[in-house]
Amino acid sequence: MPSPKRKFGDAGEMIAEKYLQEKGYLIIDRNFRKPYGEIDLIAKKDNMLVFIEVKTRDGRYIHDFLPEQSVNRPKTRKLKRVCQVYLLEKHYGPNQEWQIDVIGISIDFEFKKARIGHLENAVWERQY
Repeated sequence: MPSPKRKFGDAGEMIAEKYLQEKGYLIIDRNFRKPYGEIDLIAKKDNMLVFIEVKTRDGRYIHDFLPEQSVNRPKTRKLKRVCQVYLLEKHYGPNQEWQIDVIGISIDFEFKKARIGHLENAVWERQY
């Protein structure tokens, strides 16, 4: 049975997925895990492969920072590594364009609202 923290994170991922679909993204994979990291959502938009890290926080406790700002340097290194393994395992060619986006979700259950922040190409310039 998933922990309350996992359920909370899953709720954020569902919100992010719906948001992305409304923006024209096609979700092609979810929760690609390796021992050293995970990609929450993988999508395509036009010819771009987009790896999405979703950060979900309780909206009652967000004051000085946004969830999407919590992706630090060690996390970006892990994300890059998992993305590169995904590309190899799924047999994407060397010319496949890809990027890493970060979506921050602040959920306020009391008022039944969520704030969504989307940082496109958040980790580095597009990769080829």
